[in-house]
Amino acid sequence: MTNPKRRGLLIVYTGDGKGKTTAALGTALRALGYGWKICMVQFIKGTWKYGEIKSIAGLGDQFELHLMGAGFYKILDDDQPEEVHRQAAAEAVGLTIEKLRSEAYDLVIADELNVALDTGLIDEAAFRRILDARPGQIHLIITGRKAPDFLVKEADLVTDMRQIKHPYQQGIKAQPGIDY
Repeated sequence: MTNPKRRGLLIVYTGDGKGKTTAALGTALRALGYGWKICMVQFIKGTWKYGEIKSIAGLGDQFELHLMGAGFYKILDDDQPEEVHRQAAAEAVGLTIEKLRSEAYDLVIADELNVALDTGLIDEAAFRRILDARPGQIHLIITGRKAPDFLVKEADLVTDMRQIKHPYQQGIKAQPGIDY
């Protein structure tokens, strides 16, 4: 149960650099140390089995993870019809709103929500319904490139991850344990 006296923060991790989801997970790890209950809804990544999923599974019922996306959209050999991605994003919006309104969590993470808006999988009205559903004592972290201006203006904390150098530029492929 959340603390009704706490002022929840709206936190945004955005930008073209690596580490937005990782930053959200780092905040969640810190919160777990205080016994908080966490819910993370992933809008894009799908059911691909990467390291975070394996780690979160070992945390028990304190960390609830929902893999809602139909996979990466229009990249990495995406062969899903656009409507499949749109439907998955709409379901993720509904679930995020449901989890926020339940007031059962101290921290809710909407992972890659900015990307869902930027790519047109959801519209601004759906995005705003998520913001409007957040009770005042619940912290909400939103991740993804290209955070919309209205979100940046409303947020309490915005971090813009800027890519300066990346191993991919040197021909080094993504590595388990570091990149996924």
